[in-house]
Amino acid sequence: MRLTEAPVKVALVGLDGLTPPDWVGERFAAAGVNFVAEECNGRADLEKIAGDADILWVFGSHRCLYADNLDVLPRCGAIIRTGSGTDNVPVAEATARGIVVANTPDALTEAVSDHAIGLLFAVIRRIAVQDAAVRRGVWDRTVAWPDWHVHGQTLGLVGFGRIARRVARKLSGFDLSVLAFDPYAVPADLQALHVRSVDLDTLLVESDFVSVHCPLTPETFHVIDEQRLRRMRAHAVLVNTSRGAVVDEQALVRALREGWIGGAGLDVLEQEPPALDNPLLTLPNTVLTPHISGYSDEYLVRSWQLSVDTALDLARGKWPRSCVNREVQPRWTLTENHTARG
Repeated sequence: MRLTEAPVKVALVGLDGLTPPDWVGERFAAAGVNFVAEECNGRADLEKIAGDADILWVFGSHRCLYADNLDVLPRCGAIIRTGSGTDNVPVAEATARGIVVANTPDALTEAVSDHAIGLLFAVIRRIAVQDAAVRRGVWDRTVAWPDWHVHGQTLGLVGFGRIARRVARKLSGFDLSVLAFDPYAVPADLQALHVRSVDLDTLLVESDFVSVHCPLTPETFHVIDEQRLRRMRAHAVLVNTSRGAVVDEQALVRALREGWIGGAGLDVLEQEPPALDNPLLTLPNTVLTPHISGYSDEYLVRSWQLSVDTALDLARGKWPRSCVNREVQPRWTLTENHTARG
């Protein structure tokens, strides 16, 4: 079926403390779309604010969007999650109900890929330790000697989506061999970047540097566990800018302490923020950042723009530019969008 003849309603129910720019409401109004924005903190709020919404939108928040709350959204045909990860969206339940789930990964692809590369170099060049030593008045090259080199090494990418592809492209001048593990990788994308597709265990055994770029799903929870960490090279560096729970953190601590691997650069942890007694905070072979990889001077503007574009595409009966459950049988008839790529 098609959307009702009545104006489409878009409800932004998770704002993460942000205020929509004035132009957001103006663009929706110009398109004949009703738009409301109010933080929802539970089922009652969700039903009151979005019970008659056609499109639900969350800017990262998940304080009300649970699988057992979708029944209060009888008109909802689409959920937009600003950003990349959708682990805070009940994708399986939404799919079963015919609800399209969209995201906006292009809002942060450049920043996250830059950050992943930055973490890698911060670890292998020991930059954080050297900086701290100099600030303490210690001018001593032996304090944090860089025990790695880049040229001629092998980079393994766990996941080969937008961000991983940008990492591969940006590092293409560093004389690296690149491997990727991703069951859904497009062969043409691999070939274009001279990347070899391998299984995960082969990637871990052969890579000097491993960068994780897969979403958090039931299948990827702790996919980098003790068994797989032990397969990695003793000098290997693990970088994670995806989700903390993709890596078994307790096993990673042991790997770093006992020398199974050489170091780690982490923007995400299993518990955020970490407890003050988290061993990762004291390990000298780690570099930690506070889940900030997606942020840059252009992040917010891009996020608002792509989210509104996605909502308007859906309101006009088009598939979203990025759909995470393309297998869904949508409640509405959707036509192809030439800018879309699921």
